[in-house]
Amino acid sequence: MKKLKNKDLQRINIEAFKSAEKTPITIVLDNVRSAINVGSVFRTSDAFLIENIILCGITATPPNKEIRKAALGSTDSVKWEYIKNTTDAVKQLIKDGYHVVGIEQADKSTQLNEFELPKKPIAIILGNEVNGVDQQAIDLCNEVIEIPQFGTKHSLNIAVTSGIIIWDLWKKLNT
Repeated sequence: MKKLKNKDLQRINIEAFKSAEKTPITIVLDNVRSAINVGSVFRTSDAFLIENIILCGITATPPNKEIRKAALGSTDSVKWEYIKNTTDAVKQLIKDGYHVVGIEQADKSTQLNEFELPKKPIAIILGNEVNGVDQQAIDLCNEVIEIPQFGTKHSLNIAVTSGIIIWDLWKKLNT
């Protein structure tokens, strides 16, 4: 077995990425404090051809040195926009026909492994590292997904959470 070099991976360029068919998922970042976490979400979104990222509230926006460290150029490939108020973003997504899903621990949440794909595009909301997704945004969601956890801690880092959720949804959409 030989480790591959970047030139061996045959990745698409930014222009090909922009014209490629996207995975019908929009990511909403609700007041995410860490620009490094934002950059990580961009990088994961690039890896899975996510259609859009909406940055809300205090969430840092490109260009930003900390985002750039983790994103490694993916802010140039992944479409993104800034909307100040998360609930305004969610209301627009609902109006546009998205199935909006909060990623949060909540009563009546659906465990990720039990989540069934809707027959429309999905928007997932990832929340603040301390307070999670704002309750006003949760109130607007069609559904809330929770990642099963079995240890002593009650949460995962947002970068890890986004990777788990995006991978799981991508698999479900592509099988």
